[in-house]
Amino acid sequence: MLLRFQVTNHASLRAEQELSFVAVDRHPERAEAQVPGSVHRTVPVLAIYGTNASGKSNVIDALGWMRTAVLSSFRKWDPSGGVPRRSFAFWNDEESHPSSFAVDFVVAGVHHQFGFSVDDDQVTEEWLYYYPEGRQRRLYVRAVGKEVVFGRWLTGRRKLIAELLRPNSLYLSVAAAQGHEQLGEVFRWFQFGLRMATDRDFQRRLDHTVRLCLDDPHRGRGSEGERGRGAREESPVMALLRFADLGVSGLEIEEWDESVRKDHQRIAQALREALGHDKVHVQTDGRQRIRVEHRTAEGVFPLDLAHESSGTRTWIGLIGPVVTTLAEGGVLCVDELDARLHPYLVDALVGMFQDPATNRGGAQLVFSTHEAALLGRNVRTELFRDQVWFTEKDPDTLATRLFPMTEFSVRDSAENLEKRYLGGRYGAVPFLDDELLRDMAETFRRGGGREAGEAAEADGGRTSGAA
Repeated sequence: MLLRFQVTNHASLRAEQELSFVAVDRHPERAEAQVPGSVHRTVPVLAIYGTNASGKSNVIDALGWMRTAVLSSFRKWDPSGGVPRRSFAFWNDEESHPSSFAVDFVVAGVHHQFGFSVDDDQVTEEWLYYYPEGRQRRLYVRAVGKEVVFGRWLTGRRKLIAELLRPNSLYLSVAAAQGHEQLGEVFRWFQFGLRMATDRDFQRRLDHTVRLCLDDPHRGRGSEGERGRGAREESPVMALLRFADLGVSGLEIEEWDESVRKDHQRIAQALREALGHDKVHVQTDGRQRIRVEHRTAEGVFPLDLAHESSGTRTWIGLIGPVVTTLAEGGVLCVDELDARLHPYLVDALVGMFQDPATNRGGAQLVFSTHEAALLGRNVRTELFRDQVWFTEKDPDTLATRLFPMTEFSVRDSAENLEKRYLGGRYGAVPFLDDELLRDMAETFRRGGGREAGEAAEADGGRTSGAA
């Protein structure tokens, strides 16, 4: 369970920004969860709206970067390579401003608070508290140039772990690598309880979906495509495949030929050695060959996943994380949820998290989107005012401001939120200068732009011919 996320100086998020999952209003029809030791409840879904380049994706990215720092700072970061952060770029003294990340979350039924600050070289601060019975207790606090200060509630080999600490690694990461049981629980929340879904990790998400298919105990009782639509033992993965109305009846999963895989790896390694490891990025295929089955009157026909529409591939890549999050709980963070998916399908996916009937484990979904229809009245899933956030970019600093709809006077159900949002009532919509369009139309009327277009097409033709 995620309660709150704070970030300072990450990408366009210059000043401190906060995203809160704590419910402002009580709505029994949504899958709210009780915060342990508190009267508060959390919302199951948060949507982040904003114009292009307003920074809404950076909110999702900041959560992902914090997760990466926890999982990788000790195991994977170069010990002498500093901290690979993404600080706000529009400062003259960019390197002098630290970046900070903090989360309030629940592990094993107890509220925890974890955070850290970094600069380009090292971790400057790190802290972990927890709240058994609602009272704050320190587990450890770390500051640059000082020894780690431990609370008496942290047990285990804490000083030995401190001796292994590097300037650019988190204490939590070192503790998990050393098998510290108490801190390992916190580490595993970041590893398994906080899941990301962005364009950069499609292959990992696809592998997740495939793994769920292979682990299905009913797999092998006839192909997935041969079982009827009403089969009682149908797996959640196949149910969601069919639910999306993509014309898909199943997945065919085969292991790649090992000789082909080794040839691919050998060629990739040769390219890296010839051109430099940092200059060659090779797109790797998944562990298995995936073909999508389609049933017609003539029979079942498999197509390679690469031949499917981008929407079909997007949905298949989301199914694994969605099913696991709903089944096990945790937080799923999706960037641009509406990209390549029909609004009805986006609405239904949001509803899976919003509805207590399908979300029984306290799962949470946070996503960025442009899909204003989710705020309207012609949807199956109603988002309430404490579930909607906005991002705007300051025109003077180009920094992002993150703010909730609850800053405005809004009455749930009584107002058409979609109409008010698109009408600019809450901000976070683009200003389109029609005068620029008129100037462009006048340029076209006079024949402008034609020469540049012809030159560009000619250059494109020469490039294609050379290839």
